[in-house]
Amino acid sequence: MNSVLTFRDMNDHQDHDFELVPHRGFTLIKGTHDPDDVDLIHDLEVRDSDVFVVTYPKSGTIWMQQILLLIEAKGDVKAISGKGKLSNGDLMPWLELTGHSRAFAAAPSPRLRVTHLPYHLMPAALTQRKGKVIYIARNPKDVLVSYFHFHKLATMLETPKSFDEFFDKFMTGDVYGCRWFEHIKTWYSHREELNMLFITYEEMIRDLHSSVRNIVAFLGKELTEEQLESVVKHSTFDIMRKMPLANYEQVPGDLLNHHQGKFMRKGKVGDWKSHFTVAQSETFDKVFQEEMKDFPLSFVWDTEG
Repeated sequence: MNSVLTFRDMNDHQDHDFELVPHRGFTLIKGTHDPDDVDLIHDLEVRDSDVFVVTYPKSGTIWMQQILLLIEAKGDVKAISGKGKLSNGDLMPWLELTGHSRAFAAAPSPRLRVTHLPYHLMPAALTQRKGKVIYIARNPKDVLVSYFHFHKLATMLETPKSFDEFFDKFMTGDVYGCRWFEHIKTWYSHREELNMLFITYEEMIRDLHSSVRNIVAFLGKELTEEQLESVVKHSTFDIMRKMPLANYEQVPGDLLNHHQGKFMRKGKVGDWKSHFTVAQSETFDKVFQEEMKDFPLSFVWDTEG
């Protein structure tokens, strides 16, 4: 029996102090993460069938959960929904949640996990090219906006006083996940050492079919065209928004305050334009150009990009 904790169990770890706890160059959320548990992750044994989806928060984690679970089920939605879980997060949990690293070793294969952890806190065995890593990157302006709205929804995070305040905290890394720039640069710089697929949120938006096909090939899976089409169809934003497992509306209200908005909000490219001031956009661009000058990564910033 799989002993991985679920969203139901997270109740036991919530104390609503909204405190970020510095730990080995990263920040953890008090009541959601345990530093001792996180330290166990580094020495975990990794199986070839393990798949780790790595993201900075609000970069497509839930989307990739849906895609991978459907690929594993060969496009059979009923096979997922019939497991009696509250969300896809219970079927494909966060590695760093309290208790999850201890449960990971005993979990049956294939072990599919999502994580926001930085490279240096992940299993060292990944550098032996064991397991697979899928890193999803999203243009950081949209990440910032999505993260701002998520802070209003998630009870384990501090509710921002204003967008301006959150903008400043995001830029300095005073949020869970720390600085976006460091997260993506560190993972990207180690990509050749790992069995990694690097994919962007925006390319998935533009051509989901090709993206899913690439993911299937990376995982070494074999799907018929009909199965692949089912995966693509049930991984679109409009379909996911109607699916209880994918839209997280069944997650308890003491974890997600559903009165403050929807977990799946817009899922679009360029929403930052309706939030950023001209000055904020210019400030962000200047920092981005300086931080990313040595990294050949390009992002789509709007639907016309």
